[in-house]
This record gives sequence, C-alpha cells and structure tokens, in this order.
Amino acid sequence: MHVILLERIAKLGQMGDVVRVKDGFARNFLLPRGKALRANESNKKHFEGQRAQLEARNLELKKEAQAVADKVDGKTFVIIRQAGETGQLYGSVSTRDIAEAITAGGVSVNRNQVVLSTPIKNLGLHTLPVQMHAEVEAKIVVNVARSADEAERQAKGEELNTIEETSLDDLGLEVGAALADAGGSLGDR
Repeated sequence: MHVILLERIAKLGQMGDVVRVKDGFARNFLLPRGKALRANESNKKHFEGQRAQLEARNLELKKEAQAVADKVDGKTFVIIRQAGETGQLYGSVSTRDIAEAITAGGVSVNRNQVVLSTPIKNLGLHTLPVQMHAEVEAKIVVNVARSADEAERQAKGEELNTIEETSLDDLGLEVGAALADAGGSLGDR
C-alpha cells in the first residue's frame, strides 16, 4: 500500500514522502494514529493544501520536545529493586518503570518514548535514549540499585557486585578434608 507520510517516521521517510509499506503496517499503525494518509489523488491534493500547517505544527512540536529533552538529557534516575548477590534482579526494569522515574523527577514522559531493546535485569548504571520527538532524542542514565546508599556508591563508580572467590586449590583441600573425615568414620563400621 502506498501512503503519504504526515510526519517523519524513522527508517521510513520524511513528511510528504510517498512510500510503499505493508498493508498491515498502514492499516494497524500509520493510518489509525494519523501518521499517514492513503496515497490517492484526493489525499495528495488535501496534503498539499495542508502542508504548510503540518510543517508549522511539526516545527512547534519539535521545539517543545527539544525544550523537554534539554531538561532531561544527561540526568541520572535511581530505581530501587531487590536483587541477588550476583546483582541479578528478581524482576526486571521496564519502560514503564523508567518513565515513572523520569515523571517523578519533574518531566512528563510517556513509556513509549523510552527506547529499551531488552528489559534491564541486573544492577548498575544503564545509559538509555529517550525519543522525545521523531527528530529529538535525549540520553539518560538509569541507576538500578538495592538501596539509595548503594545507588550513591554506584554513581561514584564503585563496583558492588563482587563475590568472594575461592580458588580450586582451596576447595580441593576443604573437600579432601571432608572426605577424609567421612572415610574415617565409614571405615569404623
């Protein structure tokens, strides 16, 4: 299906471009959300008549998004979660959790604007993009920690997920001593 884009769509085209997309993508996403029109003669004429208004609205939305992005860009947001000794979370941190943390920080962000390829499943500092507008992106840092004190230590660069390691030699001696004790008691029977 050929459509006329009413706004810039990543990996597809700019406003006003006539592009070919799969029918389902057009019917289920582009057309219902007002991001495109079917490419027929009447819609082409309608778009050309509305083009100046659409470009002005897009420019205004871009300016607003840039102002919000400037407030958020580079900030760190702390999310407290329970985790095991290795730093593996018992749950995960999703886009909804991140959007709520940003909103609690004073800037209203929709969870659809947070770009997260996979859920965060371990403690640490995670840098993520937030797509404020099709042409405006901000980078934030999400600090996932067990407590506020731990989040502060992580922010300073301290590694918190270290586990005491024992060498195989130490384990061998402990296992050998345990077997010797068990063997001695078994031989008495």
